[in-house]
Amino acid sequence: MKQKIINILADLRPEFDFNEDVNFIEDGMLDSFDIISLVSDLDSTFGISIDGVDILPENFSSIAAIENLLKKNGVK
Repeated sequence: MKQKIINILADLRPEFDFNEDVNFIEDGMLDSFDIISLVSDLDSTFGISIDGVDILPENFSSIAAIENLLKKNGVK
């Protein structure tokens, strides 16, 4: 799962190195438009539908946060 998330992030914003030590939102790596694209990519890649109430910056601030969101939506 982690590598798929990293690949999606790298495709979305290839100019950044997405690693576990940064906050993607606070460090300006992802903005609101990126999050919408990321939600779409995650939905199609993992075959889920992320609920609108879960589209909050803190759910996309790190790889771990994204993994937790995916697990909450049934991804194993």
